[in-house]
Amino acid sequence: MMMRGRLPVLHSLHRVGRVAFLLATVAVFNDAAFAAQQEATAPQKTVTDKAAPVKKVQQTETPTTEAQKDENLLVTARRRNQMEVISGGQLGALGTKKGLDVPFNIRSYTSSLILNQQSQTLGEVLENDPSVRTTYGYGNFSEIFVIRGFPVYGDDVAINGLYGITPRQLLSPQLYDQVQVLNGASAFLNGAAPSGTAIGGNINLMFKHAQNTPITRLTGDYASQGVGGGSLDVGRRFGQDKAYGLRLNVAGLDGQTSIDHERRHSVALGADFDWHDDKTRISLDMNYQNQGVNGGRPGVFLGTDVTGVPRVPNASHNYGQRWTYNDLNYIFGMLNIEHDLSKHVTLYGAFGGLGSDEKGNYSTLTVNNSQTGAATAGAMYVPYAQTNESTRGGVRAHFDTGSVKHEINAGGSALWEESRTAYSMALSSFDTNLYNTAAVPAPTENWTGGNLDNPLPTSRTQLYSLFFSDTMSFWKGRVALTAGFRYQNMLINGYDAYTDGSRTSHYSRDAITPVVGLVVHPTRRTSIYFNRIEGLAQGPTANGTNLVNLGQIFPPFKSVQYEIGAKYDTGRFTTTLAFYQISQPNSYTEPYGNNGSFIFRENGLQRNRGAELSVNGQILPGLRFNGGATLIDADLRRTAQGLDNGHTAIGIPNYTINGNLEYDLPFLRGATLVGRVENTGKQWVNTANTAHLPVWTRFDLGARYTFAVAHKPLTLRFGVDNIANTRYWASAFNGYLLQGLPRTFKFSFTTDL
Repeated sequence: MMMRGRLPVLHSLHRVGRVAFLLATVAVFNDAAFAAQQEATAPQKTVTDKAAPVKKVQQTETPTTEAQKDENLLVTARRRNQMEVISGGQLGALGTKKGLDVPFNIRSYTSSLILNQQSQTLGEVLENDPSVRTTYGYGNFSEIFVIRGFPVYGDDVAINGLYGITPRQLLSPQLYDQVQVLNGASAFLNGAAPSGTAIGGNINLMFKHAQNTPITRLTGDYASQGVGGGSLDVGRRFGQDKAYGLRLNVAGLDGQTSIDHERRHSVALGADFDWHDDKTRISLDMNYQNQGVNGGRPGVFLGTDVTGVPRVPNASHNYGQRWTYNDLNYIFGMLNIEHDLSKHVTLYGAFGGLGSDEKGNYSTLTVNNSQTGAATAGAMYVPYAQTNESTRGGVRAHFDTGSVKHEINAGGSALWEESRTAYSMALSSFDTNLYNTAAVPAPTENWTGGNLDNPLPTSRTQLYSLFFSDTMSFWKGRVALTAGFRYQNMLINGYDAYTDGSRTSHYSRDAITPVVGLVVHPTRRTSIYFNRIEGLAQGPTANGTNLVNLGQIFPPFKSVQYEIGAKYDTGRFTTTLAFYQISQPNSYTEPYGNNGSFIFRENGLQRNRGAELSVNGQILPGLRFNGGATLIDADLRRTAQGLDNGHTAIGIPNYTINGNLEYDLPFLRGATLVGRVENTGKQWVNTANTAHLPVWTRFDLGARYTFAVAHKPLTLRFGVDNIANTRYWASAFNGYLLQGLPRTFKFSFTTDL
């Protein structure tokens, strides 16, 4: 039976391999076909600002006409489309690298994609990634990202490689130049994530900074049923040699979404300053963000007696209560400094901070009858605040020993995090229904824990690490071997925030996480790579009733990843094929002896194996594709008493497919048609694997048109997400259901002033 269960995955892996081979063949042929065109037109330089710089026109005897200027503006605007996805990104301890040259699967989604797709949250940006799926947090509206079958909480999203300074529930993407996704474990690269996630992947954001070309860009947005907003993006460089830079971003929205009675609002402000000379580069980023949801549609829990999955409600139906809300305020920023001691040695340092103030009144229903939709729901008001500081510093050196080139990276990082919370919970639940949801007054009889006006600390976390690596290049860079390690110390104290604030737990452990990576370049546009890297999370402390080992503190959990893959990158077109295995330990409680006692063990194991294919770039002139496919087998290997051994982990689809296609109309210069498809495979709802979500597919369509008005480019965009208004359960991760969004119309305009 087990062998038969694995055969579909093996056949699927074979199909992915054949597809990858065909794509690589097409890419090679495509590259040869465009060789003449590439020689005639130099490839566009990758810049952090997607307002493509206007090329300087050399003086000739024939002056440029106004019509030619307008055409140049159109061509410039169209070229922004080609840089929506970049191979490579910031790799923590290793610095910023091209994707082709590193033994990891990393890509960056640019501000051009964010603008063209009218993305208002980080989750909407990552809808383009075939290896990422988004769900909600436990009982709230925060976005959680699932990569290679493991979650990435908002607390564990980094900015420029720093943990602890990112808004943790919802995030406005208009402040960022790139959203970078690294598939796989990253304990060596970035250190342990403060919330213990980011085991299967890492998300890193890069702030916008001023470029040599001035920018004053105004954007207006509208989405059904009535969400309106806009943004202003201003960037300038000034001073001698344009050494000083200033970038200002303002964005906001407010209104009712396509879900009945759900309203969202957001405000984002960013001020980014930088200065540089021949040896030193300094940047300072200061930001404010407010996001909120009123009357939001929540996730759906299943009662203990529910054996089947309830049918999906109407696509726009809201089974939440109108008095639910959250209001999220964050002030955050960072300072970066780099200084070249010589052409071979660079010192760098960064310091960042976050202050947050979150409030929310939440209500999540639990379905007790999957046929009728009968359910119960409660209410809980939660204030939550964080004060975080994060820093890193190090040295990067390049030198040769004979024919071997070395890149040494050494440094350290530290994070201090304090979390404060309280709660006010309804004393009793109320009856409701998934399909016929009546409005219920907010409960008035509540049980309060802690100080609602001034919450006490619930935890204080201190993470310290030191790292070292050496990347050795042989045979004129055709082979690169990376070896290194990071020493990590975790000091975590828990407190009773609901009574007297006394310390209730203490965790102090350390671990060493090594890394080995190999890159081989058969040609200058291809590479084959391998890595063995680990993930790291706080180990558990035995806690429960009648435990024979109550209070036992376990060492940090180390997940181990093995990955092998191949890449092809022409600058215009990139494809990556990766195969991986991640083994993640976990804990459980099981009976001990015959006297009703239990023992807490930490020798559980989940093993995720899979394959990933990503394709990004220009397939033919005017035709671009971003997307790919993944296969994953999330196998529970060691469980309590072996009851679930061999089962598939909850909420992890056996495959995912994304495709985003753009086509420039040849008969209408400046016009582009856009189509996107998302397809997600079967997801189990329980560890017994007796109920699962069906496969779902969503289609999006859109168009944009760029033309010149008074010699300035103006872009109009129109799109429809979920054009068929398909109703579907999008996720069952963590055991609760999240419904996909209904049909949503989007319209925006962008003009450069």
